[in-house]
Amino acid sequence: MMILKSIIQNLRYFLLVFLSSESKIRYLRKQGMKIGKNCHFQTINFSTEPYLIEIGDHVAITSGTKFITHDGGMWCFLHEIPNGDFFGKIKIGNNVHIGASCIILPNTIIGNNSMVGAGSVVRGKFPDNSVIIGNPARKITDLNVIKFYYQQSPGLIKTYHLTDAEKKPIVKKHFNIT
Repeated sequence: MMILKSIIQNLRYFLLVFLSSESKIRYLRKQGMKIGKNCHFQTINFSTEPYLIEIGDHVAITSGTKFITHDGGMWCFLHEIPNGDFFGKIKIGNNVHIGASCIILPNTIIGNNSMVGAGSVVRGKFPDNSVIIGNPARKITDLNVIKFYYQQSPGLIKTYHLTDAEKKPIVKKHFNIT
């Protein structure tokens, strides 16, 4: 019976990877995760304790990102601290974008209106309006600086709500690709 239960859980996880963001969010809420409104998830890697994670409103989490709410390093101390485990909450504020393949570690708080750069390994408390990058991640600038950069950049093309078919000729024309 235990093997069948494990197979069903693994199948559910596999299917969730390919389902819509809304389906992923519904599933995670059932697991006890607090998730705000208007979020978009391309990942399903929210640790074995999703109930320790709180996500605000208007949060985008891209593919490959992992949330880890426990620290396996306790293994080294099991002879001194028998049966010990270490856990920490993770809280993500409102209006946050987390780039591809990030790792969010226990006891992390990311403030409102923040961005986390792709591949960052994040642990600690980061204030509102932070741009967070690196391994270990650190705040490199204020979000308003990045907004100004985007507004001035020649790479800014207003195609967000277009389909790929509609977007492709516009982007190719912008970059002079035939």
